[in-house]
Amino acid sequence: MSHLFLFISMQEIFIIGLIVVMLFGADKIPEIARTLGKGMRQVKDATNDIKREINESAKDQGIDTSIVEDINKEINQIKDGIDDFTGPIKRSR
Repeated sequence: MSHLFLFISMQEIFIIGLIVVMLFGADKIPEIARTLGKGMRQVKDATNDIKREINESAKDQGIDTSIVEDINKEINQIKDGIDDFTGPIKRSR
C-alpha cells in the first residue's frame, strides 16, 4: 500500500512535481519556494502579532487570560486520549 500525504499518493506527488518542473524550469523552483516560505513566515508573524495584541489588550482591561491556557490544556488532553484510542485503528489500514 502506498503512503498517503494529505490524501495524495506518492505517484500523484511525483506527477505534480514533474509538471511544476516542466512549467517553471529547475532554475525557478528554489526562488518560488523561497518566496512561498517568506509569505508563510509573514502570515505566521502577523498571526502572532494579532494574538499578542489581543492578549495584551485583555490583560490591560483586567480580563483573566489563564482560562484560555486551561482550555488549551483540556483540548490537548482530549486529543492525546483520542490519539491513544484511535492509534491501533489507524495503523490497521
